[in-house]
Amino acid sequence: MALGSLAKPQPDRSGERGSPFVLPRNVWVVTITSFLTDVSSEMVFNLLPIFLFNVLGARTGLIGVIEGVAETTASLLKMVSGTVSDRLQKRKALAVYGYALSTAAKPLLYLANSWLWVLGMRFADRAGKGLRTAPRDALVADSVDEGRRGLAFGLHRAGDTGGAVVGILIALGVIVTAQGGGMLERSTFQRIVLLSLIPAVLAVLVLALGAHDVEPAVRSSPQPIGPDRGNPRLDFRKRDRTFLMFLVIVVLFTLGNSSDAFLILRAEHAGLSVTGILGMMLTFNLIYALLSGPSGALSDRIGRKTLLVVGWSVYAAVYLGFAAANAGWQTWALMGLYGVYYGMSEGVARAFVADLIPASQRGAAFGAYHAAVGLTALPASLIAGILWQGVGDWQGFGPSAPFLFGAAMAFLAVLLLSSLKTRSQVVEARSG
Repeated sequence: MALGSLAKPQPDRSGERGSPFVLPRNVWVVTITSFLTDVSSEMVFNLLPIFLFNVLGARTGLIGVIEGVAETTASLLKMVSGTVSDRLQKRKALAVYGYALSTAAKPLLYLANSWLWVLGMRFADRAGKGLRTAPRDALVADSVDEGRRGLAFGLHRAGDTGGAVVGILIALGVIVTAQGGGMLERSTFQRIVLLSLIPAVLAVLVLALGAHDVEPAVRSSPQPIGPDRGNPRLDFRKRDRTFLMFLVIVVLFTLGNSSDAFLILRAEHAGLSVTGILGMMLTFNLIYALLSGPSGALSDRIGRKTLLVVGWSVYAAVYLGFAAANAGWQTWALMGLYGVYYGMSEGVARAFVADLIPASQRGAAFGAYHAAVGLTALPASLIAGILWQGVGDWQGFGPSAPFLFGAAMAFLAVLLLSSLKTRSQVVEARSG
């Protein structure tokens, strides 16, 4: 056997010289994979709450359980898969398995004749997302030099969001062609599910055939405890108390941040047609995509906390608007503002976590952050469903209730975040 065949794959550094926009193959492969996956997902998942509510007759409480279980599963598995990929130093296989699992689950929606089928599908789909996300992101980071890592992840985010836009447009075209844009029919939904399998399968093939594992520039290894290297474990008794308080605030905010399925149901309740709902989600994704990059750059200049306070305030105002909305066009406009909240907050919150914790502890910090959000996703959606339509013989408070609750929790989180004081160590860590 030739000695060359024993060498481990090295990072694909092609493109490190010359044009700054030339990136390694893995970055493009992962971007195309995410684009195709989002084309598939957004064709189906924006219609899923309507399918559950109108076609299968599921109550909003059950929809809350389904969405909460799905998102909690994804968030918790991100922690596990990331750790496993670090230990195995194998990113690609876990990512491929994750995409394949999500693809294999989609045909269950074609057969679904009760909410249990949808629950099983959503659980498997989100398990696939949880399995693939951390290894996929690590593969991108391993493949590109540090000086252009932001460009690589920015390209990936653009591909992901672009896929969402294309997926919504395809679903919109199918519905208009099949039924003229009225109430969603089962046969139309099944046709969209079948079409969604094409980009989903292509995504798995692109990643499996196009990507390759690389040797990370710096292997993860236990760091010694000491004044120069830092403690790799979080210590909430000392300087990590600020991070702990931020997690508590995030949990309170997330408790009122139920699944976006309830926004879609609220829009339909206010009179928006199926085609109008897809147009509304298209608007949301476009605004989200346009604002994400500039908001991240702005947070570098004015501070993460300031931008988070503004973003969460926008969220609270949007939820108050959804509570009061009585026309479809109002929910459409509010969904555009919801895209402003997402663009201002999603990436900035993760950057804030990195600001609060030294580099030696950031892996554990991000794991704790995702766990906090994930564990709160289930009760948040369950509360929203119960407030809307009740449970058992209790009829609930109606469609405005979950949004009033969400706005109240967001306002509380804004007040607490505004008063959060960062310690001198945090400033030193950020400046370093």
